[in-house]
Amino acid sequence: MQRKSRLKKGQLPKLLEHFVAGSTARTTADLINVNRNTATRYFHSFREIIAAKIEDESPVKGEIEIDESYFGGKRKGKR
Repeated sequence: MQRKSRLKKGQLPKLLEHFVAGSTARTTADLINVNRNTATRYFHSFREIIAAKIEDESPVKGEIEIDESYFGGKRKGKR
């Protein structure tokens, strides 16, 4: 059973907009006047939806084992 959202009419699109822009949940909560836990819960839900969509469209199914190789980019920290 899914709970009914208590967000005001324009808050959900703003949450999604900030999620796409890469804002943190806490910053988003302050900007659109929702509780930080609400923003965190919605951001988590957005990530779950994206992960499920990617998994459905992936040509590779199941568990994949990857070694510790790095390709491209620079590694952070001192070596």
